[in-house]
Amino acid sequence: MNNHPNAILLQVNGEAQSCPMGTTLPQLLQQLGMDPRLVAVEYNGEILHRQFWDTTIMATDDRLEVVTIVGGGL
Repeated sequence: MNNHPNAILLQVNGEAQSCPMGTTLPQLLQQLGMDPRLVAVEYNGEILHRQFWDTTIMATDDRLEVVTIVGGGL
């Protein structure tokens, strides 16, 4: 975790994470090594539609569940 004085703490998939204040959702996903194009995000208990990702700024105690989208099928 980042111990920077301007870092915030949040939960991602049940694990504590930190990021700098002002981090947007796509920036956080990239920081965590996830491709924003290949995931779905539940943000504080609600599915967050992709159109809102760029304007969603992470805040202390936010809870995210990130699910990787897997292509394929029969």
